Parts: sequence; C-alpha cells; structure tokens
Amino acid sequence: MAPRLLVHAAVRVFRSLATVAGLAIMVILIVRVGSDETVIQVARGLGWRSLLVCLPFGLIMAVDTLGWRYAFAYDRVPFLRLMAARVAGEAVNVVTVVAPVGGDAIKVWFLRPHVSYRESIASVIIAKTTITLAQTIFLLVGVVAAVWLAADARLARAMLWLLLVELIGAGGFLAVQVAGFVSRGARLLARFKKLQAMAAAENLDRTLQSFYRREWRRFGLSVGFHLLGWLMGALETWLFLYVLQIPASVTTALVIETLGSAVRFATFFVPGSLGALEGANAAAFAALGFGAPAGLAFSLLRRLRQVAWIALGVLVVLLARARTRGVPAAPGSSAPAPPPDALANARGFPPESAAEARPRESARPRACGD
Repeated sequence: MAPRLLVHAAVRVFRSLATVAGLAIMVILIVRVGSDETVIQVARGLGWRSLLVCLPFGLIMAVDTLGWRYAFAYDRVPFLRLMAARVAGEAVNVVTVVAPVGGDAIKVWFLRPHVSYRESIASVIIAKTTITLAQTIFLLVGVVAAVWLAADARLARAMLWLLLVELIGAGGFLAVQVAGFVSRGARLLARFKKLQAMAAAENLDRTLQSFYRREWRRFGLSVGFHLLGWLMGALETWLFLYVLQIPASVTTALVIETLGSAVRFATFFVPGSLGALEGANAAAFAALGFGAPAGLAFSLLRRLRQVAWIALGVLVVLLARARTRGVPAAPGSSAPAPPPDALANARGFPPESAAEARPRESARPRACGD
C-alpha cells in the first residue's frame, strides 16, 4: 500500500506543478499578447450572448453520451443517468488537481445502480478508445482543411506531428485491450500476492475482448457519435468566432478546433490543458491572419464556458452524494453505495453491485438501439 500512496502523491504533485506552470503561461500571454482589444472582444461574448456560447456544448455532451451508450454491450443505463455521469465526470477531470478522485471513478459510481463495476469500467475504457479514434479521424479532416486553406506551413506541419502522436496513442491503446495485456501486466502483480488484482484484470480483459470481437456494430456507432460530437465542436468554434466578431469560415473554424483538440490530447497530463491551449490558439490565430490577441480572447471566452459547465458538473456530484446518503441500501447489499472516493481507494474491483448479483436471463435482453 505504501508504494501506491507514494505514486498517488507523486502524480498529485506533478499535476499541481503542471497547473502552476499553465497558470504562469496564461499570465505571460495576457501580459505580452493581451490588449484592450482582447478585453473588448471577450466582453462581446458576455451578457445575453453568453447563452450562445454555453448551450451548444449541451448538445455536444448529449451526442458524446450516445457514443458512451454504445460502448456497452446492452442498453441498460438510462440516457439521462449516463449524461449526468458524463457531465459530473468531465467536470471532475478538469479540476482533478484539487479533487480527491478522478472523473472516471465518478462515472463508475454513478452507474452502480444499473450495471456491475466490471461492465461500467469496461464501458469507460471502450468509450475512451472510441472517442480517441474519432478524434484521430477528426484531426485528419482538419489537416486536409488546413492544406486546402493554404494555411501557414508551420501550422500544417504541427498538425501532422500531432496526428502522428494520436495515431500511435489510439492504435496502441486499442491493441493493448484486444491483445489482453491488462491481465498480462496483472500476472506480474500475482508474484507479489496481488491475486485479487490479477482476477479483476482477467475479468476486465474478457469483457473488453468480448465487446471488440462481437459488438462491431455498437463499436462503429460509438465511434460515429463521438466523431459527430467533434464535428459539432467545430460548429461551436465558428459560433464563438461569430460572437467575437471575427470573420471566419466554417472550414477555418474546423482547423482551429482540430488543432485545439490535438493539443488537449497531447497535454492530457495538465488539468484542462491550462496554458498550453491558450498558447496554441494564440499561435494558430496569428498563423491564420487573425492575430494572437484574437486567439487569446477566443481562449478566455471558452474558459468562461468551461467554468459554467464545471459548476454544473460539481453541482450534479453534490446532489448525487446527498441523495445517496439518504437512500437505503439496495436489496441484496448490506450497505448503501460507497462514495466515489471509496471506489478510488479500493483494491482491484469493488464488490459487484446489486444489478450484477441478480440472476441473468439466458437470452440477450432487447436493446433500444438494436
């Protein structure tokens, strides 16, 4: 247990330092690149127009939730429950430097009344895989758009390098799951008497491999809905540019959004890609002829939208925790559902939920999407 605590502490320290560095980069950008025009442009996005830059993200979140829904072998979780789990989990992921548990544990905790831990964890992994594959396709479309616009060669070159990174990352992540390397790694732990971790990893491997081998239709739908979400993000970017009164085509907005998504992928270890995203947007806007101050204004306005959705996600988590404390234990279990921080500290997989404990029907349940 002591080495595990040391690893967690080291990760927390690293992410804290990365956050401080990101904030420092933001301050430098605001001082060196910011201007009165930047403040004026951000002010244009406030007031009643703030609805225009906050509401579209709800549609993107709904489409991405559909992508997660098809990461299950069956449609057993209500859509609104899935969406609440996604909103809460993504909010915690952004503020994870100050949160006691990651967003993925929050998602698993939200789904406990409906599916087992093994299924929910597998769905989170599969959804991460499909959204990353969709992001890679999206970035490829952005590279083609950048070449078609005859954008700055340095911008197109940077996007190509980021595309290579995503191809390696997404392909490697999928290969690890299909080949069953999760349980192979757990066998090393078995030498140190971590048998529970090995059994959990083998169960997870079987669930993942079964999905990838038998559920190609749902896998394709998951990738498709996530790709639709990325494309809708480009339309949201165009709307931001419209609010900021920056004349730009949808194709230009597509290039900006694909670059931003690639930077977020490459800087996943920095909460919210703080600083890195602002710097990339300032450079991209300068390369596209809009000027670095316009890129900084765009970044700040998107941060305001992000703060609004983080607040909503945190509120969902607090309401769910309060409701859990007031609800008696489900039939077949001796205690109420544990809070998400308990999930994060458990060894291997936590005990199966009541949904898993119930006898399963011999026939496959009818899925809503089938």
